[in-house]
Amino acid sequence: MDEVLADEERAGGAFWAERQFLIGNPSQLEWYPRCTIAPLLIREFIPMATSAPTGILDALVVGAGPAGIGTALALDAVEGLVYGVVERGDIGETFLRWPNGQHFLTPSFTGNGFGATDLNSVHPDTSPAFSLGVDYPGGADYARYLRGVATHFSTPILRNTDVTSITTSGGLFTVQTTNGPVQSRTVIWAGGEFQTPIVPRMAGSGEADHSSEPSAWAPRDGALVIIGGYESGIDLAVHHVMMGTSVTVIDENHPWDALSGSDPSFRLSPRTRQRLAEAQKSGRLTLSSAGRVTGIRPNAAGDYSVAVAGSNFLQSDTRPILATGYGHGLGPAAGLFELRADGWPLLDDNDQSTITPGMYLAGAAIRHGGLKFCFIYKFRQRFAHVAHVIGTELGKNVDALEAWRAAGMLTDDLSCCGVECAC
Repeated sequence: MDEVLADEERAGGAFWAERQFLIGNPSQLEWYPRCTIAPLLIREFIPMATSAPTGILDALVVGAGPAGIGTALALDAVEGLVYGVVERGDIGETFLRWPNGQHFLTPSFTGNGFGATDLNSVHPDTSPAFSLGVDYPGGADYARYLRGVATHFSTPILRNTDVTSITTSGGLFTVQTTNGPVQSRTVIWAGGEFQTPIVPRMAGSGEADHSSEPSAWAPRDGALVIIGGYESGIDLAVHHVMMGTSVTVIDENHPWDALSGSDPSFRLSPRTRQRLAEAQKSGRLTLSSAGRVTGIRPNAAGDYSVAVAGSNFLQSDTRPILATGYGHGLGPAAGLFELRADGWPLLDDNDQSTITPGMYLAGAAIRHGGLKFCFIYKFRQRFAHVAHVIGTELGKNVDALEAWRAAGMLTDDLSCCGVECAC
């Protein structure tokens, strides 16, 4: 057990500040009085930032991925704030489901000591590059980093606890979970988007594998059609080309072409473009913008015909792959947010629901105007801001959050986010 904890400690480590890690010593921690949680939950030890005589949290974070862990760490910097995290699976659950061939698009590099915090860090004092020893982490790597960070900072997380409903009344939220109810003054939804893959409405869509499924990454023989040419589509295409498959990527918007603007949320990342160039040299990759895919039909011979509007059918020897992205992932919180015309949650300037005060959003689903916060280095800018808003409204001391600003991890002025690079 000590070896496991030591490994987690190394994986997360606070590399710029000396901290004494506490575990198994209740005399040095105060425990949350679990009077509002079911008996099964009572048996879990959950260290909290302070005691809560009323049994009501100041903030509950739903989800223990990078958005949830990062938000919790920012909340921990607010003096006297009582918070907790619930997670339906394990810490970094989505990353644990990534196939072995899938890696981050953004590189990790330990520049923290020089004012350039690792792009994939969720806390200013940590660096995945340092703790993991890799620059483009895989899913299992990054889940280990998140576990290490949560362990090091004694983040109060209840795992294997699924949220089934969220209601609000009289300024309090009641969050029903598979381990009983939790009451909180505010809720931050950080459930992620992986749970809501987008499947196009077209004939035969059930005959394809979505990019989120392990089967999409399994070896394929013959020719393969991938529908969608953004990051996940090109990532899969390169993966299969390198395994010897002949791949056609179909996307009427031809996103593989260089677009105007420097925001990587609207163009392929440098790593993807480099890998794409290598795959094209093989002669086994075709990029097509012939038209919109209108249907998929299985044939008697065992292959598949992919219908393209205004063009001929494409033939796939195995099930085509849908690289069509993900939805907002709000789950049981969906009714507490108004949606924008494009289907993403409508938020105020503080990432708060416009129809449910006290309900916040964290993670890649954040949209403000034309800005997309779909990378960790983007949405982490809002962890400390949301913590600052919640702490201030509850009359807490939020001064410690200025350290996040100094590390380049607190953005409260959204007007600075759309700056373009000159060259």
